[in-house]
Amino acid sequence: MKSMNLKKMTGVAALGLVTVLGMSESASAQGRRNNENKIDRKIERQQDKVEKQQNKLELERLKLQRERLQNQRENLNARNNRFRVNRGGRWYNTDQRGANLLRQAVNAGYQQGFNAGRADRNSRRGLNWRNSSIYRSGTFGYQSHVDRSLYQHYFQQGFERGYQDGYNSRFQYGSNSGGRVNILGTILNSLLNIQQY
Repeated sequence: MKSMNLKKMTGVAALGLVTVLGMSESASAQGRRNNENKIDRKIERQQDKVEKQQNKLELERLKLQRERLQNQRENLNARNNRFRVNRGGRWYNTDQRGANLLRQAVNAGYQQGFNAGRADRNSRRGLNWRNSSIYRSGTFGYQSHVDRSLYQHYFQQGFERGYQDGYNSRFQYGSNSGGRVNILGTILNSLLNIQQY
């Protein structure tokens, strides 16, 4: 009987040992899973951090590239936006706005001259554009983007031609489109001889 009790006790002890070991193993597995989860979360955080840094670097790279392209565009525009006009052997430099203003000066001069010439013809006055105060001032439509004397010169060039067309009831230097007179583009270009550089 003693041997049976000893066997029972040994069996109970073995069962207890297996239970304790199983629980210990289960706790150990739980601990490993917790450690693995912590490691996984740490790896994810580091990956997020690396991804954010890469995104930030990419944004910085794109920003620098955009700035570089903008600078190139501005430099190209500045180069494409330079004009010069030769008046009496002297070159005058200007930009797009100044070139447009000089074109406007010739055309406004033509329009004003045409009206003044037609009025003088209708009043039976002699042909003399220099008597016109608008011609003498030469500043009709002037803006300060170009030299005033340069503007006056080209306004007066347009005025003379417009006056002759208006006085003689013809369109040698200009055209009439819907009641609006304008100097011909070929005349305007030959008067100004604007060159882009």
